[in-house]
Amino acid sequence: MAKVDCIEKFLRYVKVDTQSDDTTGTSPSTMKQHNLAKMLYEELLAIGASDVTYDKEHCYVYAAIPSNIDDGKDRPAIGFVSHMDTSDEVSGKDVKARIVENYDGDDITLSADGSVVLSPKDFPELLNHKGEDLIVTDGTTLLGADDKAGVSEIMAMAETLLTNPDIKHGDIKIAFTPDEEIGAGTAFFDIEKFGAKYAYTVDGGKLGELEYENFNAAEGIVKVNGRSVHPGDAKNKMINAALLCYEFHALLPVFMNPMYTEKREGFFHLTEVKGGTEKAFASYIIRDHDEKLFEQKKQLFLDAGEFLNKKYGEGTVEVSVRDQYYNMIEKIRPHMHLVDNAKKVMEEMGITPIDSPIRGGTDGAALSYKGLPCPNLCTGGYNYHGKYEYASVQEMRKVVEILLGIVDKYGEDYQ
Repeated sequence: MAKVDCIEKFLRYVKVDTQSDDTTGTSPSTMKQHNLAKMLYEELLAIGASDVTYDKEHCYVYAAIPSNIDDGKDRPAIGFVSHMDTSDEVSGKDVKARIVENYDGDDITLSADGSVVLSPKDFPELLNHKGEDLIVTDGTTLLGADDKAGVSEIMAMAETLLTNPDIKHGDIKIAFTPDEEIGAGTAFFDIEKFGAKYAYTVDGGKLGELEYENFNAAEGIVKVNGRSVHPGDAKNKMINAALLCYEFHALLPVFMNPMYTEKREGFFHLTEVKGGTEKAFASYIIRDHDEKLFEQKKQLFLDAGEFLNKKYGEGTVEVSVRDQYYNMIEKIRPHMHLVDNAKKVMEEMGITPIDSPIRGGTDGAALSYKGLPCPNLCTGGYNYHGKYEYASVQEMRKVVEILLGIVDKYGEDYQ
């Protein structure tokens, strides 16, 4: 079997700037995401994929690889999904990736001036990659492995299947989405067009990670209506809106903060605060894996606003909570073969599966609640959303093998 290498693809894809932007209100949120979508569309056509579709309005790409098995078995169509956009936390423009061959465990100087260093002192997991080849940045941008590593791995899997017709498989579906980083990756996802019964997102990290639990998520907004009075004559008159934002925050549990939580522990995360005496604004994300604790957190958030209104007057503080996504485990449980088969593939490859609850969300969570059960697979990328992002060449290639193994479980090996 002639395997197609994902690394060459990855190095091409990361050069395309695809940062999303949650302030535009459009879909896709940035038009530059279309540049990668067009590239993938043309590449899928060139390698012989079927039903290749490019949603030119909303920037989705779909494709299929028809079954080449005719034995009468009713096999489910299996899908693979990755997102094209990158985080807006660090620039994704003019990414200059390079490969550090046979990493020796020492510091890796990323920037030309030596000021940005990828060091095992700060990132001790680097030492797990001694002897591997690592793809890194030049210290001025993120790398884009989240999720162009997943995109390249799916594309390498697809081309491998299409150039090796002797590999027997059922129906395979492929999709690439925009705007996952701003929580809008499935807003216009056409599940009927996609055509898969089950799917996997390829959007994780460390080799072996298999994620089928994620946070329940909500957005919390606090708007404070203060009263501005000249400070020389403010006694018993002024209501300082900015200070009330801080008073609101002080009513939330100190240790329910992402700085102090891990694993399945939830939190309140203050993402923005701004304003002055007359008006102030604060935004939060509220997270918990446990549905009951999630509801309690949302209620506590609302109660904090009610308390301040009793103290300062009705309407002083306006608090709202909006659910964003939910824990996919509730939709995965009836279809645990998705998890079991992925684990079997990894174990057969000598990879230890890592059950890793996601401290965030994926397109898969939203798709699961839209009727497409969709756990998440690893990509071999690390330190997402920053200049210190890197990916392991060897791990990325193994992820392609994992994808091909899953294809086999639902194809020739299907019971």
